[in-house]
Amino acid sequence: STMFLVGLSGGIASGKSTVVAVLRELGCAVIDADVIAREVVQPHFKAYRQIVRYFGTEILLENGEINREALGNIIFSHPEKRQLLNSITHPEIQKEMLKQILKYFVLGYRYVILDIPLLFETNRLTKFMKYTVLVYCDPPTQLSRLMKRNGLSRAEAEARIASQLPLDEKRKLASHVIDNSGDRESTRRQVLRLHARLEDSLDFLWARLAAGAVVAGLGGLVYLLLQHFMS
Repeated sequence: STMFLVGLSGGIASGKSTVVAVLRELGCAVIDADVIAREVVQPHFKAYRQIVRYFGTEILLENGEINREALGNIIFSHPEKRQLLNSITHPEIQKEMLKQILKYFVLGYRYVILDIPLLFETNRLTKFMKYTVLVYCDPPTQLSRLMKRNGLSRAEAEARIASQLPLDEKRKLASHVIDNSGDRESTRRQVLRLHARLEDSLDFLWARLAAGAVVAGLGGLVYLLLQHFMS
């Protein structure tokens, strides 16, 4: 039995943050791709230096950090520049995610949740997931929540929802669905059931880790982990 990866996604205003909060309360290991994406473009990271080199200092704020709105305006109207930005940031994001996966592996976690908003849209990382989880809510509820949360008109909210793959389409792609159309307690019960299912085997990895460290050293362990998750 080995640690496995679980991909978690949702749609705008579907309530993914509510599900993540419950998972964290349960002590689950959650890696937030959005947080990492913001971290890797901070001034002390390699990606920051590359972005400034290719896009110029005019995208910087007075404090030296990247002006995300200015950079977003550039890549929105120039697809080739968006591809360039992705080629800079994605390898750094994936490296940081792998480092965090390794940390949880060493700590003996049964599984790690990768919170990836566009998991089903990009479809690049689903092959590494043993399971995929979608936080779903019915379209009328999604629309109502988005209008209320962001203070949008109906047309504005519908346009934002239309920019993403519909939740009903994502639902067909997920191995597990958390229906967040109801109240928080209903959602919480579903998360508890999912957690119990994923934790079905409590055969943690301490013995295997200890034996592997003695026989092969930490370097060998890292190599095996990389092979396991990237093959």
